[in-house]
Amino acid sequence: MPTVGLITEYNPFHNGHLHHLRESLRITGAEASVAVMSGHFLQRGEPALVDKWVRTEMALAAGVDLVFELPFAFACNSAPHFATGAVQSLEALGVVDSLCFGSEAGDLAQLSEVASALVERQEEIESLTAARLRDGVSYPAARSAVLAGFLPDTPPDILASPNNILGIEYLKALRSTGSRIQPYTIKRLGAGYHDSDVTTQVASATGIRKLIAEVKDVDFWLPEPCRKTFNEALQAGRNLDAGRLFIALQSHLLQEPEMFRDVYLVDDGIDRRMSLAALQVGNFADLVSEIKSRQWTLTRIQRTMMYVLLQVKAMEMQAFLQAGPLYLRLLGSSANGRKILARARRRKQLPIIADPARATNTLRKFYRNRSAYQQLVEEMLRLDLRATRIYGLLQGGRSGKYLNQDYYQPVRQV
Repeated sequence: MPTVGLITEYNPFHNGHLHHLRESLRITGAEASVAVMSGHFLQRGEPALVDKWVRTEMALAAGVDLVFELPFAFACNSAPHFATGAVQSLEALGVVDSLCFGSEAGDLAQLSEVASALVERQEEIESLTAARLRDGVSYPAARSAVLAGFLPDTPPDILASPNNILGIEYLKALRSTGSRIQPYTIKRLGAGYHDSDVTTQVASATGIRKLIAEVKDVDFWLPEPCRKTFNEALQAGRNLDAGRLFIALQSHLLQEPEMFRDVYLVDDGIDRRMSLAALQVGNFADLVSEIKSRQWTLTRIQRTMMYVLLQVKAMEMQAFLQAGPLYLRLLGSSANGRKILARARRRKQLPIIADPARATNTLRKFYRNRSAYQQLVEEMLRLDLRATRIYGLLQGGRSGKYLNQDYYQPVRQV
């Protein structure tokens, strides 16, 4: 059964995602789809709008066959780490034949040229980028300028558009891991990634979240099979409360800066800047704005604050990134997906876990002859479980009994 892989966040699943799913199946000739999806914290350093089980149910209702969770260490990280973790997860399943991603360019050859340059001239590009960083330029801007010098005929937006950037990182990851998965891309349809315009039927997730914040109906921009699940989740308070997020962050940032200096990415004075900002502002958006500088991008700041919120230590994160994903966390499946799972159980390179309450024995058995990973894999899972507990505090209609949802929420099936 030809199977296409999708790297997703579905925050929430909208008409553009449905277009991507259908086109991915069409152009690859796949008969089934596997999504690796971020959990409760996303690549740009934001908590998800609704919890991962709601988003899984929406994906399955729209036609995705399998949904796996990308561990927090990779899901809430820079584009290279996000892409590498997701590609490694798809490869480890052992049954994914192709990867199809959306991009502003819609041109695989152009994206591949940039990816090749980044791999083949890595040391030179990193050296020149580091030189530009010393001038106070942000990392994305510095690397884009360096790449433009190596690839003068490449359109500037190839190196600046967010989905292009992720696509290039997927291609790099496929190459660096020696993956047999074949890449495809489709041109992004409708509004841009950051575009809040909702005048067309294909709006961005950013635009949809803006409407929800304004308490407006968004059914028009969601596939019909997804609407009921999503609206019921909002009514039940299973969505992010920005006010709760700000208060939770303040409780950490108003401590002495020394308390979180061993947290991942807390360096170069950002600890003092975060602490001062927390004293001066009254909401999350203003907090980010107050900290932002030429040196630190908005996404870097947001991710750093999520690491502070979850108390992610630099040493443990570095160990996770070096090891790669150490398990595949199953969130949902269709009947077709369960057929894929049956094949994957014979070919998989990582353990598949469905119930965290039983995961310890599964993980210890799988890694019994690989002592270097035995403790690390349990720490990686504990971080994912901690992310769920913290996310439970941020949901508007939740109470204490919902904080350990990983142990009570079953794998979704359709």
